[in-house]
Amino acid sequence: MKRSAGVVAISLVAGIIIGLGTDRILSAQQQPIQRTSLLQTELEGVAEKAADVFLIEFAPGAATGRHSHPGSEIAYILEGSAAVEAGGNKSPITYPRGSVVYLTPNMVHDVKNPSKTEPLKAIVFGLYDKGKPQTVPVK
Repeated sequence: MKRSAGVVAISLVAGIIIGLGTDRILSAQQQPIQRTSLLQTELEGVAEKAADVFLIEFAPGAATGRHSHPGSEIAYILEGSAAVEAGGNKSPITYPRGSVVYLTPNMVHDVKNPSKTEPLKAIVFGLYDKGKPQTVPVK
């Protein structure tokens, strides 16, 4: 009897530990779009602009949604491909690895990872107007 109570107690403790571990694993899953800042700086001699360089990573199938920026962006596609719908074009243009994409200030666009299995990674060089939000959502 004592032995079976011990087995039940050990099983219960093991279940709690596994449950807590699973919860941490699920909450640590990668976000659909992850942005890692590499450099943020003011530009000497250009008082109204600030530069922002960042790595952006898209999970398979992830999309930014329609938005714009009060400044220019240049993106270099490191991995995967980016489907970019911009400037009133309803059909996205797909940019493969190694491509460079330029977006003009205030251009409404949506960026998607068209792959169902591969991530999309890009380095973005942004030159934004100081004092304004870097991203403006558009409906």
